Amino acid sequence: MYRITSRHRLAIAAVVVGTALSATACNASDKSDSKSAGGGTDSAKNVVLVTPEPIGVNDFLKLAAQGAQNAAKKQGGSATVLESKDTSAVQQNVEAAVRQKPAVVVAVGFEFADVLAQQAEANPKQQFLFVDSCTTKPYPNITCATFREHEGVFLAGAESGLLSKTGKVGAVVALDSPQIRRFSDPFGAGAKQTNPATEFTQVFVGGQKPFNDPARASEQTASLKAKNVDQVMGAASAAGNLGVFSAAKTAGIQAFGVDVNQCPASPGNVVDNVIKRTDIAVERGVEQIAGGRTGGVTSYGLKEGGITLTSLEPGLETSQCLIAQHPDTIKTVLGLRDQIVAGSIAVADPAAK
Repeated sequence: MYRITSRHRLAIAAVVVGTALSATACNASDKSDSKSAGGGTDSAKNVVLVTPEPIGVNDFLKLAAQGAQNAAKKQGGSATVLESKDTSAVQQNVEAAVRQKPAVVVAVGFEFADVLAQQAEANPKQQFLFVDSCTTKPYPNITCATFREHEGVFLAGAESGLLSKTGKVGAVVALDSPQIRRFSDPFGAGAKQTNPATEFTQVFVGGQKPFNDPARASEQTASLKAKNVDQVMGAASAAGNLGVFSAAKTAGIQAFGVDVNQCPASPGNVVDNVIKRTDIAVERGVEQIAGGRTGGVTSYGLKEGGITLTSLEPGLETSQCLIAQHPDTIKTVLGLRDQIVAGSIAVADPAAK
C-alpha cells in the first residue's frame, strides 16, 4: 500500500567514504559493498540509497536495496545503503549522501519529502530519485516514482468476491483519505466485478497512531464479524496489519496483505498480497535519470510490473498464501489483469477524485 510500513513503506544505495561517512551519519547503519568501501569506482556512477528505518526483515526495503544494487551495477558504479534509525537520521543521511556526489541519491517513502525539497534547492546539480511519494513542488532534479496501488487492490478484491462464502467483504485501512482509500475502494469494486451481489464495508483505524496501532486495527477488524464479513483487506501499515491478521484469524475472516508477502505473518489465514515492486521502480528510475530524463513523475502499475500480486509472481508454492489452493481464481484474476493492462478495464483511482 501507500508505504504503510513499520511505515506504510524504504530504501536505496550510495557511495561510502569510510570514517567520514560514519561521522556524518552517526545515527545510521551503513551497509556498503566492497567496491564502494574500497573506493575503486567513480563516484559519479554510484547510487546512494537512504531508508526511513532499518531494513531488518522488511522485504519492502530489501527490494529497494536490490534495485539500487542492480542499477549501480548497470552504471558501472557501486551501491551503498544508509539506514535511518530515527527522524533526525533521515535528514543527516540524505545530507551525507549528497556530500558523496553520487549519480543518484535515492530515498523511499513520504518521510523524505521536506528534506529532499531542501536538498534539491541547495544542490541543483545533484539528481534525486524519490520512490513511493513526491514533493509538493516539482524540482528539475527530483524524479518521482509512484505506484498505481489501486490496480492491484482491485485484483485482490476480485479474488475476495470469488472466495467469499457470505458475499460480504471488507477493508481495514489506516485513514479516511483519498490516498489511503486506494487500498479499500478498489477492493470493493474488484469484489463486485466477480460477484455483483457482494456487499462491501470499510472501517478506519484513525486515532493518534493510525499507521502503528495494532490494537485499534484489531478492534476494527473484529467489528466486521458482526456484519458477516469473511474476507478483509488489511491496509493499516506493517504494524497495524498484525492486528488485522490476529483479529481476522480469531473471527474466522480471511485477510489480504499489502506491499510484500505477508502470508508468513499469519500462516493459514492470509489469502494474497498486493505487492509493490520497489526494486523495479528504483532500477528503472536510476536508468531514466542516467539517460537524461530527469524530473517529473513516473507511475508504475500492472503494465509496468511495478504492482502485482503474490499469486501472479514466481514462488507461489512456497509463499504460504491461501490463494495457492485456488488455481481457478488465479486464472480469472490473470484475465482481469490482462484487461487492465490492455485498457479495457479502467480501475477508478480514489486519489484522483
